[in-house]
Amino acid sequence: MAILYVSEYTAPAFFNAEPLQMGSEPPNAEQTIAISGTSTQLTNPLQANTNFIRVHNDSSGPCCVAFGSSPTATTQNKRLAPNQTEYFAVTPRSQVAVVSVAL
Repeated sequence: MAILYVSEYTAPAFFNAEPLQMGSEPPNAEQTIAISGTSTQLTNPLQANTNFIRVHNDSSGPCCVAFGSSPTATTQNKRLAPNQTEYFAVTPRSQVAVVSVAL
């Protein structure tokens, strides 16, 4: 089963007062979403102190992700390649949705 892994962070990590493109471990929370041909949201919204997330597509195919109060992911949204990991700044308490797409 293809999974989108979502790790929640308060802010990015810093080194010598410079922000890095990574979260400061441990994350606030970790959730997963099954990736299928139908848009699926996280079971729970992001936490109130989450401003930054890491998402990882463990699928052998691409997927698209959407963010917002009640998003529906479509093929027009941000595309993640198979096994791709990305970081995004997000609005606290928002949602993440994912849908699989053709190669």
